[in-house]
Amino acid sequence: MTKTVLPTQAMLEGIPRPYAIIDENYEIVAANQSYCKQFGQSLDQVLGQCCHRVEHQSDVPCSKLGQECPLDRAFLDRQQVQLINIHPNLKGKDIPVKVTATPIYSEGHEVTHVGAFIEPVDLEDSDKKVEQPRVLVGKSKALLKLTSLLYRAAPTQTTILVEGESGVGKECVANYVHQYSTRNTGPFIVVDCGALGENLIESELFGYEKGAFTGALKRKQGLFEAANGGTLFIDEIGELPLELQTKLLRVLEMSTVRRLGGTDYMKVDVRVIAATNRNLLEMVNQGQFRQDLYYRLAAFPVFMPPLRERKEDIPALAEYFLGMMDDGDAQLPLSSDVIESLLGYDYPGNIRELRNILERAVILAAGEPMAQDHLVFPTNLEVRMTQGSVTIIQENSSHRPEHLLSKRQRLTDEVVIDVLGRHNGHRGSAAQELGVSERTLYRHIRRLRGEQS
Repeated sequence: MTKTVLPTQAMLEGIPRPYAIIDENYEIVAANQSYCKQFGQSLDQVLGQCCHRVEHQSDVPCSKLGQECPLDRAFLDRQQVQLINIHPNLKGKDIPVKVTATPIYSEGHEVTHVGAFIEPVDLEDSDKKVEQPRVLVGKSKALLKLTSLLYRAAPTQTTILVEGESGVGKECVANYVHQYSTRNTGPFIVVDCGALGENLIESELFGYEKGAFTGALKRKQGLFEAANGGTLFIDEIGELPLELQTKLLRVLEMSTVRRLGGTDYMKVDVRVIAATNRNLLEMVNQGQFRQDLYYRLAAFPVFMPPLRERKEDIPALAEYFLGMMDDGDAQLPLSSDVIESLLGYDYPGNIRELRNILERAVILAAGEPMAQDHLVFPTNLEVRMTQGSVTIIQENSSHRPEHLLSKRQRLTDEVVIDVLGRHNGHRGSAAQELGVSERTLYRHIRRLRGEQS
């Protein structure tokens, strides 16, 4: 490999924003003090470390954490790349940052390094108009497998079918695919077939001309037209009537759409992502869903697992949701008792139910530290009629995951130091033994350092 001339330290210090030079193995070979300050480390601590360890406190690259890696893109595309990624700040709270990754070439015109500018994004700054990217929170094997599939599928134009129970986050999956696709500068449009009647679904999807029916006083653009150049997410596709399934199939195959009452077909460039909580193959066998449409939609099927099958993600999800709530950030880090209670429930309403439980808990805590008593879990109620009287039998549906709860202990300073010592300072392994998220352990370590300094 031919020689690459890199900037001197004095040149790097002349750059006003956080800046680092990273090689193809993710190792930081140079950085300025602004970069070090951004992540609360000295220059000696930063140099030689992997960027994902410094920026994400993670042993794996951000591409394996459900985010697109700017470094990978810059090496692959051989040109400057700008992405919005999620980084933890010094308090451990996830914030969006803009990463500008620029290839650095050797004398032989090979890309040997990437220079990365990192700057926080102020989402409330109306001049910037930056939408916070959706992230799939957690590190369970089930979620990492899913994000790996989505990461490969996102840059393609393939139609995706997202299957899973209600509340698992299927719209978040669709938004994730859109954000990391080549269409991310185009619109992301959502339509919920379960919330609309048959007539409304048709007019919403395809639009209508003036006078197409009583009440059509002016032309209306359909959602396919509105999503042109971007992504259309069709939720609860199983609720689509058979007649409209035929029309949808034509749009998918011909990339053309005709408004109600119109005569001309219009060309549209739309990627469709559909979602359902129903068994579409069973509906096909029962004649309730077109077989040809099913196979057209399921070109790339993915399954979003229910929360009860990836309980390892609950602590990280809880922190993520609390960080977005008013006064929720003050509840972090959560106590071991609270996380134990969260792990002990099965969440039939999935992630949506977890968020609702946390919102109630924040309100009930009223500024005090969250306790187990603030967590209100619904129970299954069975009502029986016995000789004219009503008997209510309460059955707790929670299942306590012993393999997780047995690991948990109170997160005292002595316990943290002991576990870190046995794992040679490896945060990921220590957090797994403690039964907490790596982010929670990182916060505890930072507090310890502050007390000892």
